[in-house]
Amino acid sequence: MPQYFGKLPTTSQPWTIVDKVQAVNWSDKAINFDCGNSRLKISILAPNLIRVRLTPTGEFIPRRSWAVTLDDAEWSTTPFAVQETEAMVEIETEQIRVCVERQNCRIACFDKANRPFAQDAEMSMGWRMGAVAGWKEIATDEHFYGFGERTGFLDKLSEVKTNWTADALDYDALTDEMYQAIPFFMALRPDVSYGIFFNTTFWSQFDIGVEQPGVWKMETRGSELDYYIIYGPEPAQILRTYTQLTGRMPLPPKWALGYHQCRWSYESETVVRELAREFRQRHIPCDVIHLDIDYMRGYRVFTWSPQRFPNPEKLISDLAQDGFKTVTIIDPGVKYESEANYHVFDQGIEKDYFVRKADGELFHGYVWPDKAVFPDFLRSDVRIWWGDLHKSLTDIGVAGIWNDMNEPAINDRPFGDEGEKIWFPLDAPQGRGMRVGEAGEAGGEGENFSASSTHREVHNLYGLMMAKACLEGLQRHRGSERSFVLTRSGYAGVQRWSAVWMGDNHSLWEHLEMSLPMLCNMGLSGVAFVGCDIGGFAGNATAELFARWMQVGMLYPLMRGHSAMTTARHEPWIFGDRTEKICREYINLRYQLLPYIYTLFWEAATTGAPILRPLLYHFPNDPKTYTLYDQVLLGASLMAAPIYRPGVEHRTVYLPAGTWYDWWSGERYEGPIHIVAHAPLERIPLYVRGGAIIPMQPVMQYVDAPLDQLRFRVWRGNNEYQFFEDDGHSTKYQDSYYSLINLSVSTTNNQTVVEIAPREGKWTPPLREVIVELVGIAEQRFQDDGKRHILQF
Repeated sequence: MPQYFGKLPTTSQPWTIVDKVQAVNWSDKAINFDCGNSRLKISILAPNLIRVRLTPTGEFIPRRSWAVTLDDAEWSTTPFAVQETEAMVEIETEQIRVCVERQNCRIACFDKANRPFAQDAEMSMGWRMGAVAGWKEIATDEHFYGFGERTGFLDKLSEVKTNWTADALDYDALTDEMYQAIPFFMALRPDVSYGIFFNTTFWSQFDIGVEQPGVWKMETRGSELDYYIIYGPEPAQILRTYTQLTGRMPLPPKWALGYHQCRWSYESETVVRELAREFRQRHIPCDVIHLDIDYMRGYRVFTWSPQRFPNPEKLISDLAQDGFKTVTIIDPGVKYESEANYHVFDQGIEKDYFVRKADGELFHGYVWPDKAVFPDFLRSDVRIWWGDLHKSLTDIGVAGIWNDMNEPAINDRPFGDEGEKIWFPLDAPQGRGMRVGEAGEAGGEGENFSASSTHREVHNLYGLMMAKACLEGLQRHRGSERSFVLTRSGYAGVQRWSAVWMGDNHSLWEHLEMSLPMLCNMGLSGVAFVGCDIGGFAGNATAELFARWMQVGMLYPLMRGHSAMTTARHEPWIFGDRTEKICREYINLRYQLLPYIYTLFWEAATTGAPILRPLLYHFPNDPKTYTLYDQVLLGASLMAAPIYRPGVEHRTVYLPAGTWYDWWSGERYEGPIHIVAHAPLERIPLYVRGGAIIPMQPVMQYVDAPLDQLRFRVWRGNNEYQFFEDDGHSTKYQDSYYSLINLSVSTTNNQTVVEIAPREGKWTPPLREVIVELVGIAEQRFQDDGKRHILQF
């Protein structure tokens, strides 16, 4: 036995492996395998989607499906054939074949070219006290992406990833548990890709070849193995199916795509007004100002400080007249204040809405207001109450809510003291006292709660359910206006309720570099509306770091600058004239690109596609893209190769197959090729795919400013593009109140033809001029009449 200094030897419990198949029967949706005392069920939900469930006891527990939007019975019936032999049971759909060995119950999947994927390892599925697990083979040249919010590089081969929400303060490349817990990943190799959604809310973990090289393992502390296999063959199809399973984000208000400015904290009305005045006087576009915890009275949620914010309604109204939306932070901790006339605490106590321990004692911990209690968001009546508390904010014009500290992040003593992080006791009942089905009547999707739900099962859901409560409250109280919700913590399906930012990062070059794979893996996990704090939250950015971060932040789906109270100010003008000019240029570029970016948000809302994409998303058969983490695509057409180290003015850029153009110079390249890009501080290397059509607008200081011109920048090549518009703020788009235009570009020899099809949809844009620019050649103009136009260059 090898020796480990200071450690006592331990022996792991052995796994009980699933027994051989003894009987098989099937219905129109599922195949059931009797394996002695255990039972295996494979449900066929779509031609590329199966669900695998194993129960060691032979009895499946009622599913509490918080992430999955569609129950198995709600999927359209998918034709499949079953063929039995002495050794095997084969299930075949239009796209895949699933084989189950009778002797050891091993599952293997094959595509129509007989390429295997998601094959069980020699030890297929098993259980031991407090855990159940499954093992699968890692194919040659297979790479792994997604896993929700993760630090480090893009590919997670040879890593262990734990799914348990935690306050990941001071995270770095080695951090495991993060604010978000999303047990989903996709595996990719040339011509084959598949996704795995591990349908468990308990503590779970993926081991991608660490414990046993060539084998990946999924393990949960729940009582069953329950997972979905999604066949690609490309990442786009996996995400389309995965987001059909877990839901897609609603289209956000267009103002939420503009630049957001935040700090912990803009501590008074005077400071906020000065901030807004600086943006407008310096002609730096900005749409949103966030108010952190110091706007409250002693950190009591749903209150305002009477000294520092004496008239919040007037402040918010004045900001709105100048084009700013106001977003306020809300934490889950409610100050414990008996007989102090604090309405949130009093109502929660009266209705028994707060989490209690198993013995009935009220649970308390310490957060910003010191001693605090916490709503049980697993109860629909609590969510309705919490959502309605937001009316005091929406009534005075608050347009969005920022949910923080909702992992939940709690200390065992006041924040001013040295303390330990804690969470609710694992045996604390949640969803307590609800009848089965009651939650669904209040807007839940199959949420069947009972007295047996404990924090052990629902810890990962706390932030998700808080975000759900928040959005549903805003929807009730803001009428037909779309709202913006931002959350730090969440679980699979969080995209339905909120945007997500990557928590408390640092003003370090390493964190700038790490932001790209973090956001790309979130996008590959179904969460498209994501961002990192530009400039870094903790610590002081240098002028160079801030300039480079703003260039990258221009690409983030959520573009927000944020910094901590212990740091120097991080507004764009703080770092001197040169940095201010760079910031202005790239925020301007963001606003010019808003028609393109908004269309990407519509694509995400309708198909689940990410907005910020790693190159492998569009080039899944090019192995050179598999570990390429420091180049990103904004949509399908615009590619960036940021600078993320000090003093660097040149870098290598990989251009995959096809024609590419330098955004700045127009120089043309034929891929695949590696080039060296020149990138002085004022420039981020940007490239456009041949045939790209990118809609742009004039620079404006906020998104609701009048728009009288629309420009389509077109590059020579062959391509088709859909351009989406609507009023940008109402929910009428759900009733076809939008404009959808199909455009195409075709190039033959020296002639390029751009065709614009007639407008579809009920919404008509204001009168404006349309400019079609064939980049580097010429441009043509016409008044936008919604009719067909064919332009030749």
